[in-house]
Parts: sequence; C-alpha cells; structure tokens
Amino acid sequence: MTPEIRMIAVDALIPYARNARTHSDGQVAQIAASIAEFGFTNPILSDGERGVIAGHGRLMAARKLGLTEVPVIELAHLTPTQKKAYILADNRIAENAGWDEELLKLELAELQAAEYDLDLMGFSDEEIDNLLNGDEQSDGLTNEDAVPETPVEPTSKPGDLWILGNHRLLCGDSTVLADVERLMDGQLADMAFTDPPYNVDYGNSAKDKMRGKDRRILNDALGDGFYQFLYDACVNLLVVTKGACYVCMSSSELHTLQKAWLDAGGKWSTFVIWAKNTFTLGRSDYQRQYEPILYGWKHGTDHFWCGDRDQADVWFYNKPRVNDLHPTMKPVELVERAIRNSSKSRDVVLDLFGGSGTTLIACEKTGRQARLIELDPKFVDVIVKRWEDYTGKKAVRENGGSELDQAPQANEREAVDQVQS
Repeated sequence: MTPEIRMIAVDALIPYARNARTHSDGQVAQIAASIAEFGFTNPILSDGERGVIAGHGRLMAARKLGLTEVPVIELAHLTPTQKKAYILADNRIAENAGWDEELLKLELAELQAAEYDLDLMGFSDEEIDNLLNGDEQSDGLTNEDAVPETPVEPTSKPGDLWILGNHRLLCGDSTVLADVERLMDGQLADMAFTDPPYNVDYGNSAKDKMRGKDRRILNDALGDGFYQFLYDACVNLLVVTKGACYVCMSSSELHTLQKAWLDAGGKWSTFVIWAKNTFTLGRSDYQRQYEPILYGWKHGTDHFWCGDRDQADVWFYNKPRVNDLHPTMKPVELVERAIRNSSKSRDVVLDLFGGSGTTLIACEKTGRQARLIELDPKFVDVIVKRWEDYTGKKAVRENGGSELDQAPQANEREAVDQVQS
C-alpha cells in the first residue's frame, strides 16, 4: 500500500517529548535553507495522532520559515513499541552510511565550478576545504621560499595585469582605488594578507650600496606622509574585502598603522606576533626578534573563521634564511596559516603590497585565488617568475601580450627548508 501524503498544519503537530536527537540552531538553519532551495522533499512522519515520529528538525525549520502546513505521512499501523524504536532507528541507521570521498570530491568540485552555494550541502567549511583542496597542496617544483633575483631591466610596466592561473597581479598603486578595482574585476576579497612598507628605508643601507644591490622598496621612506599612505591603502583594502584582514608592520610604526586602520573604518581585534628564530643586529639596546601583524576586519561587518579556537596570538616561525631580495619577506608557512584560518578553498585573498609574492605562493599551495598589486615593475617580474618556477606554468598579460622575458633574470636564490621553532 502506497503511503498517503497529507498537508497538515504546523501548529497541529506534536513533537515527541523524549526525542533524544538534538538540533542546534545552526543545523535547523541548514535544514531551512535546504527547504527554501529544494522544497519540502522529505515528509514528516507522524503516529496517526499528530505526534511526530521522524522529522523534528524539518518541523523546526518549517516554523523558522513561517510555513503554515507541511507534508506528513501517517504511520498509524505501528505499535507503540515500534514507534518508540523507529524514532531511534530512523536517526541512527542513517549515521552508519559512509562516503566515497573521491566521488564526493568530484561532485562538490562540479557544484563549486558552477558557483553553487556549497553551504547548502550540510558540510562544514573545514570538511569542504579538505575535500576540495587536499590533493592540491603541493610542495611545488621549487622550494616555497625560493625567490628569483630582480631583473636588470624589468619586463613589466605600470598598468600591466598578469594572469597566473587563477590568480591576478597588477603593476599598480594600492592607494589608487581605480587600480584596486581593476585588479578585483568586480569581485570582493574574502580576506586579505598584506605587508606594506615599514617607512624605514630598509633597502637603501650602506651595506647594500657596498654590495651593489638594489633592495629599495618604493614608498619605504615617506616620513610624515606615512600615515596618509597607510590610511589610503587601508580605505581601499576595506572597500573590496568582506572578511578578515592581516596587515604586517614594524613595531616602530605600529601606532601609525593602528590609527590609519581605525580611521579608515577598520575594527581592530588583536595583534598577531611573529616570533622569529633570530634578529638583525642594530643600534637598539634590545634587538627586536618579532614583527606584529594587525588582525581585524571592516567595522560593522562579520568575518570568517575556520581555525581551531585554541590558537594563541604568538606564532613561532623561522625567518627565511635568504631574504636579500626583499628585506621584510615572510615565510610562506606563516601566511598559509592566516589563510587557512580565515578563508575556504578557492576563496579570493587580497594583497595590496605584493613584494616578493609570498601571499601568491601561499594561495597556490592552499587552493585560494590571489589578487596582488605591486607598485615596482621589478618586483612584479620577480612575483611572476617565482610563480612560474614554483608551478611550471606560464603567466600571461591580460591583453594577450608577451610572456615574461627571462633573459634579464639572474640565478635563483634557494631558501633552506624552514623548521617551525
């Protein structure tokens, strides 16, 4: 006999008082979203006297959605003992099923490629990230912290937009909103990790001049104009970023960054401290062996977090041994940690100060989509070549122009493997 489906008023149905199955607010919201998307495809089961046997979560979701009636199948033929047993069996037996993870990954990947909302599937963000991105995590063809030499004559020019697989890199100015919007191409970043100049003229030391090196960082000696520079960059960052932001800074200018961040409309949450394994000898009484990273988001908005809740705000990572190219280089594993904590697979990660391209490599490793701006054409070339060396792929200009000219590049610098202290 085919069960008859009847529409019954929501208020007429009576939940089982001793239902051992629990439903959190979040799970009820998931059920409600599923009903809104697919319809009420799974009727509630009742005992013939309006008592609910199966479908308590669906009933709660129906009330959340404001539904007045729901489809119900009445199982009046069951004995009281059978009804009690079925309430447990209906929930428990389903839990004994498993997943073919390869097929599951294929299905999720196709849905994501179609830009379907994976939140409707019921998986946690961490589960989806592991399924979709587990096989994409690769050590690459080179050491992840290896950085090419700067070119003698850069191929890139201001205004060039490079396409590097799923990533975009603009040779432009992060304080100019039009440049930032061109980079984003109508998208919003899901998070940002960026490392602005520190206003200390790092790469213009006597040692550099003696060695014939040019490590100068543009906008790294702005003096009193440093606040305005940071303010403009922070404003643009917050315009196009909807999630968490990590902004690195020297301890000597941290107060300037925090003021610029707050004035630009940012919310400060904490400072993450990068504790290094060594320091650079200077004239100070105490040598600084750390760098602070401002962590926050746009004031009045929310942010995404999928990391463990037992993480401290002091991160111990060795500094790259070879950082002659860019004196404030961060290890990829440090940036990777921030990215994994604050984004999902294939999310967009923004870096307004591309530097040597560490954020790009971290995104490549974790299956995110990087959006980078770098003002200096020679560092744009470095970023492009670093990605090409790491992936074995070729970057192209957006307008279909030539690939990066490799001739001016010197030998690559290989960084030793980093060991977390």
